[in-house]
Amino acid sequence: MSGIRAYGAYIPRARLAKQAMVEANAWFDASLKSLGKGERAMCNWDEDSITMAVEAGRDCLQALGELAPSALYLASTTLPFLDRQNSVVVAEALNLTPGLRSMDVTGSQRAGSSALISLLERSWQGDDFGLLVASEHRRSKAGSRSEMLWGDGAAALAIGDDELIAELLGVETLAVDFVDHYRGEESEFNYDWEERWVRDEGFMKSVPAAVNRLLERCDSSSDLIKHFILPTEQARTPAAVAKRLGIDPAAVVDNQLTTVGVVGAAQSILLLIKALETASPGELVLLLGFGQGVDALLLRATERINDFKAVRGLSGSLARRREEQNYNKFLSFNNLVQRDVGKRGEVDKQTYLSGYNRRKDLLTGFLGGKCRECGTEQIPREKYCVNPDCQALDSQDKHSFANKTGTVATWTADRLTFDWNPPAYFGMVQFDGGGKLMMDFTEVEEGKLDSGSRVSVHFRVRQFDSQRGFRKYFWKAIPLEQASAEGEA
Repeated sequence: MSGIRAYGAYIPRARLAKQAMVEANAWFDASLKSLGKGERAMCNWDEDSITMAVEAGRDCLQALGELAPSALYLASTTLPFLDRQNSVVVAEALNLTPGLRSMDVTGSQRAGSSALISLLERSWQGDDFGLLVASEHRRSKAGSRSEMLWGDGAAALAIGDDELIAELLGVETLAVDFVDHYRGEESEFNYDWEERWVRDEGFMKSVPAAVNRLLERCDSSSDLIKHFILPTEQARTPAAVAKRLGIDPAAVVDNQLTTVGVVGAAQSILLLIKALETASPGELVLLLGFGQGVDALLLRATERINDFKAVRGLSGSLARRREEQNYNKFLSFNNLVQRDVGKRGEVDKQTYLSGYNRRKDLLTGFLGGKCRECGTEQIPREKYCVNPDCQALDSQDKHSFANKTGTVATWTADRLTFDWNPPAYFGMVQFDGGGKLMMDFTEVEEGKLDSGSRVSVHFRVRQFDSQRGFRKYFWKAIPLEQASAEGEA
């Protein structure tokens, strides 16, 4: 029996008020006022599909302790690299073994559900557990309905065949080239077709065809479904499809249009986590993925569902929010306006790949060292132990600092150094247990950072090389007090 062992999620802290978006664009399109309720999740300038995938993956793996997956699939339609395996970057940032099987799954809004089916099939064959991460950071035209309805986020699932919190009962797929939207090779944004036609010719025909076959295969019935997941930005469509299928309207899992927004290929996985956070043992979950066909999965919550506790999960991510009213900042962070970056911003950002490869254990994995002779921890890892009473040569084993917390020893807020969200904050972090490093700080609210502040570290974009289409990643520090205050707000 295959199924889900654990889950994790990540929603960016910043939540852009939709009313701010309406006020900026209603002069051009008054119909946007009808979508002005609530907020949407908004990536910081240094977040993308890879960094959010790392956050969600960490959240999922921490719930499993020392266990490591044998496969990692990354599902997204907004991967930063077209010819570089993005899932390998995520795997190295998570410090997973190089022996795992990695794969990018993309090209459709059902990439998340299709990747889930593939990993479930691996577990049928007796393979060790796999990790699915679905992450999305979609760009849309300014003042569009998509801008109002979409959001950013990531979700992760651990897939295996034992210690399951939800077991798979059956799968049905339907491959149909129904083009509700598309984005061509040379296009920046999606092109969408009329919503009513998509609903009537797409959802209302394809979904029932797949679901009815699935329920027949599993010898089940629609009235037994307790959680119905249909990812879509059409607010009324899930209830209409549920009614046609004979599913209780109360079973429809809300698409979070007023709290997060639809997170593309990650939406079905994120809503599955939402369902699992409230599911009781024995309850059936019907998960749909829609895009050039339909994926339909029927799962059943096990007795273990009551005992599983996510480190953060979706509910914890939703609680970690910071209200954002600046629509211009959203445009800037999503590269929807051409900014004057000044002379300091024009410095060449070329990455020397040979040098990067030599230190990627530090740059991507955030690995330092721990001395075998005296136990001293240090970052970066060097030839000699930094302990003056030891100074042993070649005595350091690799030691991860990615899950450590630390204390700000010194800090600076610099408005002369170029930063996409000035001022640039950086300073010295002293890690718990030993080791210190000069680091950038991110998501700092003015007046909320000082010497003695507690911080955690997070994988982020450090620089963009727009000339060559490359982006550099590294780890940054975020104040813990700020995160706690946002959670209580």
